[in-house]
Amino acid sequence: MIAPAPSDITPILEKAVAGERLNREEALALLKSHDLTAIGQAAHAVTERLHPEPFRTYNIDRNINYSNVCAAVCDFCAFYRPVGHSEAYVLTDEVLHQKIRETVDLGGDQILMQGGLHPQLPLEWYEQMLRGIKQKFPQVNVHGFSPPELYHFHKMTKLPLREVLQRLKDAGLGSLPGGGGEILVDRVRKEITRGKVLTDGWLEVNRVWHEIGGKSSCTMMFGHVETLEDRVEHLDRLREVQDETGGFTAFICWTHQPPEHAPWFGRDAEGGRKGGVDMSTLPPAGAFEYLKTQAVARLYLDNIPNIQSSWVTQGEKTGQMALFFGANDMGSLMIEENVVAEAGTVHHLSLESIRRCITDAGYIPRQRNVFYEYVDEWATADA
Repeated sequence: MIAPAPSDITPILEKAVAGERLNREEALALLKSHDLTAIGQAAHAVTERLHPEPFRTYNIDRNINYSNVCAAVCDFCAFYRPVGHSEAYVLTDEVLHQKIRETVDLGGDQILMQGGLHPQLPLEWYEQMLRGIKQKFPQVNVHGFSPPELYHFHKMTKLPLREVLQRLKDAGLGSLPGGGGEILVDRVRKEITRGKVLTDGWLEVNRVWHEIGGKSSCTMMFGHVETLEDRVEHLDRLREVQDETGGFTAFICWTHQPPEHAPWFGRDAEGGRKGGVDMSTLPPAGAFEYLKTQAVARLYLDNIPNIQSSWVTQGEKTGQMALFFGANDMGSLMIEENVVAEAGTVHHLSLESIRRCITDAGYIPRQRNVFYEYVDEWATADA
């Protein structure tokens, strides 16, 4: 298929820059285009309109995986282990609290806490864990439990989803990460995962969370078995929910990382194939596709205020370039990260490097919290 010439997408880009809403067909035309420069310039113009301030932000948190036990099978996940496996674990309170203490000592005010779909832990276990964290670290926001986990809690307990979310919120859950979104198209989800929530369930977790006063982020992992049309449908479903609730604070996308160290893909505990896709054989999507897709997301998601760079998967240079392709945030210092690292993709940046990336891009670095409020000393002095 021949990509549209630059002149074919100019009216679409001008429409988005002017603040008019794009439709699916227009978003698809942009994704099919190879004019990365024009798309990036338009996305940057939209970002400058939404964020005219001279700041670009980052936050300091730690990704704590309280357990790696999971009953689902995701063909892209090298992190999970089945129940009873020698490498399966559930963190003790002592270890969990030590990790949080280290985060606080480094200036962090948040933990990103996720695990697998553990088939045995009751809801009360999670409530107790949250209460213990809030008791010892009342200043720390728990950005916790992906929508698939929360839907799993709902199915395991046979309690209404709203009750599950309210109980966790009352126990200390502060906000929801957008994990487990992958591509919000059931055909794709069924092809790359088994035993995991489908599109409507993922969206419903966020919708109900927003209805009870919560905030969350949303994500997209692309560059595997999905089509460009699937990417557009994913963005459209997010935009629909945001129109209803306004509860998404940010969107983050990244490319599928072909697993280099993934002995468990699509296999049961005895090592037999369960079917699915051998995603280690899929060619990786590069920086071009990442930057274009993020830029299109900025143009299409006119109601989601923030776009976060994904330097964790893309590396420092591409992560910095993302600030000119629709991102206004460099993401997290990520003191600890396990899931992406298990797949063989490891990029590490120090706090100084993140701040330098922002400064070299021509902006003032500011530390923020999950609600995109400034929390650094500079902000306090200017308040």
